Amino acid sequence: MLRFLLLLLVLAVPAFAVEPDEILDDPVMEERAREISKGLRCLVCQNENIDDSNADLARDLRLLVRERLVAGDTDQEVEDYVVDRYGEFILLKPKFSLRNAILWFTGPILFLIGGAGVIGFIRRRSRAEKPDDGLSDEERDRLASLIGD
Repeated sequence: MLRFLLLLLVLAVPAFAVEPDEILDDPVMEERAREISKGLRCLVCQNENIDDSNADLARDLRLLVRERLVAGDTDQEVEDYVVDRYGEFILLKPKFSLRNAILWFTGPILFLIGGAGVIGFIRRRSRAEKPDDGLSDEERDRLASLIGD
């Protein structure tokens, strides 16, 4: 039973798609590459970072990141290079800018407008007068006496 639990524990460890031939000799630089890769989206897998993706394009991007680091770029320069080449969509957490402000605020604004509409609808409905039943006062009195009010 213990062996089975240990096997499950080993299998539960996340598997990275980074292959041994991609890993840099310098552990500090490799760690920098991994940190940068965690923030870059695989353009094939969409919601997976390039470190976790097995796609060929993700491998090319991992190699590109390492190549730029070896060339002496800072982390920000590497990220800027990749964004210039592939667009802001490649960032898993895009930066806030005026260009993408509409994307950041459209959802909350629509939610607030919808909530205000629902509240207004409920208030109008609760304040609405009772509908006219088309009965005269005499008919209402007779109906009330028949019902027992």
